[in-house]
Amino acid sequence: MDIVDKSWEIQHDIEERAKRLGKGKYGRVFKMARKPTTDEYIKVMQITGLGLILIGGLGFLIYFLMNVLPGYLG
Repeated sequence: MDIVDKSWEIQHDIEERAKRLGKGKYGRVFKMARKPTTDEYIKVMQITGLGLILIGGLGFLIYFLMNVLPGYLG
């Protein structure tokens, strides 16, 4: 089997999986899924941004306590 035949076989397998995508165990989820409204999208972005800021702040606080603060104490 040469590379062209192998690539056609792989392409056929990918197409078969794509056809069955909406019929398997995730089919119900795909049928219920919809595009979010602008308000929903903005809320998700705000919550995600807040989470990033909180986790970054916590990381900076740990860095500060581990590296900068011991210089002042000892």
